[in-house]
Amino acid sequence: MTGDSPLKVWRDRDGALLRLRLSRPKANIVDAAMIAALDRALAENLGDERLKGVLLDHEGPHFSFGASVQEHLPETCAAMLKSLHALILGMVESPVPILVAVRGQCLGGGLEVALAGHQLFAAPDAKLGQPEIQLAVFAPAASVLLPERMMRGVAEAMLFTGRPISGEEGFRAGLVQEVSPDPEAAALMFFDQGLAPHSPSSLRFAVHAARLDMIVRVRAKLAAVEDLYLSGLMSTKDAVEGLTAFLEKRAPKWEN
Repeated sequence: MTGDSPLKVWRDRDGALLRLRLSRPKANIVDAAMIAALDRALAENLGDERLKGVLLDHEGPHFSFGASVQEHLPETCAAMLKSLHALILGMVESPVPILVAVRGQCLGGGLEVALAGHQLFAAPDAKLGQPEIQLAVFAPAASVLLPERMMRGVAEAMLFTGRPISGEEGFRAGLVQEVSPDPEAAALMFFDQGLAPHSPSSLRFAVHAARLDMIVRVRAKLAAVEDLYLSGLMSTKDAVEGLTAFLEKRAPKWEN
């Protein structure tokens, strides 16, 4: 990839593992450029029959501070959500397992991308959260994926309050596969011991079978919540006020 790309892409394990690394630290914002780079890398590699897995990790101390708040404003949010949700659906439907390694903060759109993977590896003190409600909006993709991936009560608390959970809490709630001070190394060990020995074609059938019903639910619900966001939420004054107040670094004034 070129030096100005927000994503580093390479092949590992004799081509069997696709490596994707968010490379705009420390925030690693999931903006239009990052979404396009991830989408392009997956489109160019997932069709390779030798591929047995993907590992998504990050440069810097934090996985991602989230999506671009500026791109959530009414004039750009429809295009932003369409591209982000297309990426997330592509990851949910990936024919090979996507492993995600997280340190530091993994928030908002960053956590939504991580949730679309298959196996999440996190540092014990990682912060996993959907703070959107604090800006008077909600997280469409996380509203779909969090209840699919973990205990519903914990998922709903994250969505309703905006408070993050730690990697340890995520493990106890069933979201995190493994907690490790080095989540990248843990993910690589999972690949080497759990995925690499298997037939790549049979692995693809196993992945498809495991996610068949989930894909149907996610596709339908994501379309519904995207419409709820664009046609319902974004027609309210409070949603626009919450985003604007954040960008202007002031306290919001709710009108209900």
